[in-house]
Amino acid sequence: MAPRSDDEWQPVCRIVELEVDRGVTALVHGQAIAIFRTGDDMVYALGNHDPFARATGGGISKGIVGRRDEVPFVASPAHRHAFDLRSGRCLDDTHVSVPAYAVKVVDGVVMIGHRKVDAA
Repeated sequence: MAPRSDDEWQPVCRIVELEVDRGVTALVHGQAIAIFRTGDDMVYALGNHDPFARATGGGISKGIVGRRDEVPFVASPAHRHAFDLRSGRCLDDTHVSVPAYAVKVVDGVVMIGHRKVDAA
C-alpha cells in the first residue's frame, strides 16, 4: 500500500472562522465543498449541490443545520431534504446522497481530505 501524502489534506480556514450551524463553501481538490461546524465543534464537509434541486444556484451550504435524534444533518435549501453530515446520505430518501469528505482539525486549522468511500 502506498503511503498517504500530505497533499491529500487541504487547509481551508481556522475553525474559529466558521459560524456554528452555518455552512460555507470552499473549492477543495477542484470541487465545491460545503463545510459545517456544529455546536459541539465537530466539522463536516459535503459536496455543495442539492440533488433534488433542478435549477443551478445556491448549494447545500445554504441549508439549515439540525439534529434528528443523534444524527447531525443539513436540510437542503430548496426542498428541505435532510442529509446526514457524517455520510452525505439523505435521511428522507435512502437512494440519494451527496459526497462526504474527510475532515480533521490540526492546530485550529480545518483540513479537508478526499471523498469518503461509501460503506457497502
